[in-house]
Amino acid sequence: MSLCLNIILIINLLIIIAFFTLAERKIMASVQRRKGPNVVGFIGILQPFADGLKLFLKEIIIPAKANMFVFLFSPIITFTLSLLNWSVIPFAFDSVLINLNYSILFLFGISSLSVFGIILAGWSSNSRYALLGALRSSAQMISYEIIIGLILTTIFLLVNSTNLLDVIVIQKHTVFFCFPLLPVTIIFFVCMLAETNRAPFDLPEAEAELVAGYNVEYSGISFALFFLAEYGNILLISTLYVILFFGGWLGFSVTSSFILEIIFGIKVMLICFLFILVRAAFPRCRYDQLMDLCWKYFLPTTLIFYFFVTTLFLTFQYTPFAF
Repeated sequence: MSLCLNIILIINLLIIIAFFTLAERKIMASVQRRKGPNVVGFIGILQPFADGLKLFLKEIIIPAKANMFVFLFSPIITFTLSLLNWSVIPFAFDSVLINLNYSILFLFGISSLSVFGIILAGWSSNSRYALLGALRSSAQMISYEIIIGLILTTIFLLVNSTNLLDVIVIQKHTVFFCFPLLPVTIIFFVCMLAETNRAPFDLPEAEAELVAGYNVEYSGISFALFFLAEYGNILLISTLYVILFFGGWLGFSVTSSFILEIIFGIKVMLICFLFILVRAAFPRCRYDQLMDLCWKYFLPTTLIFYFFVTTLFLTFQYTPFAF
């Protein structure tokens, strides 16, 4: 039964990712006042499947002197890790594959491992451009993971739990965390953009500088796996953002699991829309500006906020939002 649920989840996730890419192209075309995909199928609705078929039929070219096993295994690692995180995401009170007491730590640990897939992809390609792209990407992801870790630790103290369900339950009895934690809510959103290598922080894939970054030597289905992992991570971190700061499926006094999942999906779609809007509206920043933003501004602010919450916890010997 569990295997069937996992297969159904993977298939549904791949379909959602496919239509998410279509939605991104449509929204960006509308923002930039141009035509998006509109040829394959009615209003271009079959374009993701045409793109997937094209990538599947393309030849996988392995560079000379590349480490073939690591080169082919790196996209599989990245894609598998992006799928593994969904096993602990609660879509409703009774709709979660694996209900772990330390689900937030599990998410953070698995997400950190995705850096290895990118590093191995850049190193195994035997290309200086790919290696530079991998180094820039790993430095960027590790830097912003520190900020995300501090924000998650702050929420640990408030909730007195590392279970995502407990985070939602406490927001049900108190208030959405986006209000008392407004500064770190904004910081977390910017970190989401940097962690998923999205504009204006898509520096590892800066075409004019690194010729597409760590995946420059990949083609066919190998490139598609990196592509699917990236968009899967965008959906995942948007879902986590909604759970941590906007109460997950909370919002209306309904008990139907189906309605709750619809509410949850609408919130996630709004966050994903912001991802697309930022990409369409903002230019790419420089790498030194990206690192300065992390280490000179976000890190001190997040530390101050963390110490403030810790002081409250130690002074009053209780978590402010526990019940």
